[in-house]
Amino acid sequence: MGKPTGFLEYSRKDNKASEPLERIKNFNEFHTPASSKERKEQAARCMNCGVPFCQSGMVLNGMVSGCPLNNLVPEWNDLLYLGNMEKALQLLMQTNNFPEFTSRVCPALCEAACTCGMGGSPVTCKANEMAIIEYGYENGLMKADPPKVRTGKRVAVVGSGPAGLAAADQLNRRGHLVTVYERNDHIGGLLMYGIPNMKLEKWVINRKQEIMEKEGIKFIVNADVGKNVKAQDLINGYDCVILACGASEPRDIKAAGRDAEGIYFAVDFLSRSTKYVISGKSDGFINTKGKNVVVIGGGDTGNDCVGTVVRQGAKSVVQVEMMPKLPDSRTENNPWPEWPRICKTDYGQEEAIAVYGKDPRIYQATVKEFIKDKSGKLKKVKLIKLEPKKNGKTGRMDMSEIAGSEFEIPADYVLIAAGFLGTQQYIAKAFDIKLDARSNVLTGKGSYKTTTDKVFTAGDMHRGQSLVVWGIEEGRCVAKEADKYLMGYTNL
Repeated sequence: MGKPTGFLEYSRKDNKASEPLERIKNFNEFHTPASSKERKEQAARCMNCGVPFCQSGMVLNGMVSGCPLNNLVPEWNDLLYLGNMEKALQLLMQTNNFPEFTSRVCPALCEAACTCGMGGSPVTCKANEMAIIEYGYENGLMKADPPKVRTGKRVAVVGSGPAGLAAADQLNRRGHLVTVYERNDHIGGLLMYGIPNMKLEKWVINRKQEIMEKEGIKFIVNADVGKNVKAQDLINGYDCVILACGASEPRDIKAAGRDAEGIYFAVDFLSRSTKYVISGKSDGFINTKGKNVVVIGGGDTGNDCVGTVVRQGAKSVVQVEMMPKLPDSRTENNPWPEWPRICKTDYGQEEAIAVYGKDPRIYQATVKEFIKDKSGKLKKVKLIKLEPKKNGKTGRMDMSEIAGSEFEIPADYVLIAAGFLGTQQYIAKAFDIKLDARSNVLTGKGSYKTTTDKVFTAGDMHRGQSLVVWGIEEGRCVAKEADKYLMGYTNL
């Protein structure tokens, strides 16, 4: 805990964000860190709550409550309040390999389960975490610490997203020789190209990569295993292989006119935009300046698309969401400490409101038709309204079309942010691994071992599309199982 009466004396204060009309002028991170005094006051709000749900990572009513990494949140909040930053950093790094990532992009499951939030505002755990890890970098505490003893075992990790990086980090600490294969030209997976620069500036990834390389991890980029690198070569050349390739198969929208020019998957749009931002190279860049843009999907990726096209100077942006608008506050059937199923206006939507004067979201609607002009270019999208109806067979509420409710909106570009279906088929075929009914890699319950000898899996291709914090947890877990496979026991 922090100060015993801190939650009574201090109100929650988030890191200040730049005003929307100011921050859309660039693609930089836009929150200003609080002063050391203010940060200590925020840490002081952490109370002696008895049961710290913030670090539980429990499933309640089908949703995770608290941090899946079981971060020692009350402990390092207390140390932050007391000013013992070095010890706070040690405790933070015990459970989280990459606080520099999670403190920027995680939706803060810890805060949603904070006891202070039961009747007021939760502790600023996410901002406190960033203060601790950035203190470590600023004061030379985050430096390479290579293992003193090597086992001689060689491990290949395919994919350098959160799961792959966490697995590589853990196994390298154990003393194994780890090589990470990444198909893009930079490591990081969706951290690098799927998450826009204003949420995670890419020097943050490069900074951590430099440390990991000094610790002995080898990174090979432009290596697309299953295409320009043979899977069998990895199986033959390493003692084990870990697949952390993500759930990279995007969900499509099968509507009439889908072949119109101007329709892109969100991940392609975001990756091309980020490549342009960090390199200035316009190859493949999708420029929405002065265009009408429709984003299909109401999640974080859809919001990132909104924030990106606003910065590019789009003429208009509409975000289409199938589901009804969530309530603005918790309902009786969604009590604390469950994940709050409430409507959130995120940074991209805030910026769209500031620029265009209204919320970009249209709820309970889906695409009926993509309308092309004579040259095959997209010019409009026909939408149809939806209503929830109970399915007589499953008992679940399905979203059904409302007859006669079609309407059209102008669209020069459509960005499909409808989620991902699972593992890409060429990876599964290359390693001869079986997939389950959801296109995730098949493993035994509680295991990360695939149906192919020596091959393990973790991250989104194992559990399905999820959060960065879950990727890190999966990477830590697969490292433990792979280590036991290699050594006969594990101390990870």
